[in-house]
Amino acid sequence: MQPKTAGTWNDDPAHFRPPTRRSFLYVGLVGGLGLTLDEFFRLQARADTKANGAKEPPAKSLIHIFLPGGMAHQDSFDPKPYAPIEYRGELGTIPTRLDGVFLNEYLKQTAQVADKITICRSMTHGEAAHERGTHNMFTGYRPSPALVFPSMGSVVSHEFGPRNNLPPYVCIPSQPTTYAGTGYLSSAYAPFSLGSDPAAGGFSVQDLNLPGGVDAKRFTTRRTMLDAVNEHFVTREKADGIDAMDTFYQRAYSLISSQKAREAFNINSEPAAIRDEYGRNAAGQRMLLARRLVAAGVRFVSLTYGGWDMHSSIKGGMAGQLPAFDQGFATLIRDLDRTGLLNSTLVMISSEFGRTPKVNATAGRDHWPKVFSVVLAGGGIKRGFIYGSSDATASEPENDPLTVEDLAMTVYRQLGINGAKKLIAPGNRPIDIVREGAVRRDLIA
Repeated sequence: MQPKTAGTWNDDPAHFRPPTRRSFLYVGLVGGLGLTLDEFFRLQARADTKANGAKEPPAKSLIHIFLPGGMAHQDSFDPKPYAPIEYRGELGTIPTRLDGVFLNEYLKQTAQVADKITICRSMTHGEAAHERGTHNMFTGYRPSPALVFPSMGSVVSHEFGPRNNLPPYVCIPSQPTTYAGTGYLSSAYAPFSLGSDPAAGGFSVQDLNLPGGVDAKRFTTRRTMLDAVNEHFVTREKADGIDAMDTFYQRAYSLISSQKAREAFNINSEPAAIRDEYGRNAAGQRMLLARRLVAAGVRFVSLTYGGWDMHSSIKGGMAGQLPAFDQGFATLIRDLDRTGLLNSTLVMISSEFGRTPKVNATAGRDHWPKVFSVVLAGGGIKRGFIYGSSDATASEPENDPLTVEDLAMTVYRQLGINGAKKLIAPGNRPIDIVREGAVRRDLIA
């Protein structure tokens, strides 16, 4: 039996878990194999086909690089070299491949791939608190006291489901915030978190391998036992949700039993030269793993790097984090481009907000949501393009302000999702995927 059509809250099989069966499965499956993957595959059994016969969207996958804390736009993608020192800060600039376009001095490699990316210098919203700014950038919605909205990754998981036996939505190294989760959607659409850092020695992914003492034969035996248990409960309880739930467990087994799917997470199989090119650090190895995952079929990868809440000593803070980020990001763009994946992979860099125009008394910058920068690349986005601008002191948008709703609507459009579509929230309330957003056609190639 196939699961019911997704999108209706009351059809969620998570609401049909008989406690006794849950207990049995926890002892026999989760307790025996150490598995929790079933939680990530509920309601994801969809065929990998084009929606409603529509043409193939420009982007098949998305890599979201999130820089928590709020990166200073003046000290990264939107420097103001001609502003007074109290505005421009102490860091220098470097020219890019685009005439008249400069980046921070620590973005040397990114400057060399500027002809392959789009820098949006007019991003704007009104939320100066970390949590609220994070909610904006992960969901495309302003926070509401009445409802937590789903992240873009969870919406993609909801709309498309898994591909090639891989989770549709993966977080590297882990889910960074509740706002990167499912919101009002079922927990079935939550991200699969690695549980460890790809840059760490002995890196391994949680739930991906059989635990000690369980070989392939025993694994198959337990699968057979579970089938018998499922048949018993289906016969006894005759609940539609039980058959549907079985497909979610099948997804978990598919990932564990598929060598090809598991290999996608095996960063150690990359040539040493490639790992060195990305950088043997958190930024580089996370971006390399993201590339491996989208190449294998993961639809949405969200990775976090660094801490950018620099209220003091911003010069030292940038010097400590930007070079590794620069190397990893520039290599990601080059690697996707040379392997032909950049055309079908949308890359997005975002942060919670920007930083104040003036450097403060402790040589840092404070929260500033009025204007900041995001970066887009690939997936049908223009190459070598600067979208919008901030004013002379990077205080507010000067041209083409870009809202979170418009950014989300544009990203969804490139992935083949109609942002105006309504999903069903608790209480059978229809909620727009994006409310009052517009696709920014100037960003699209």
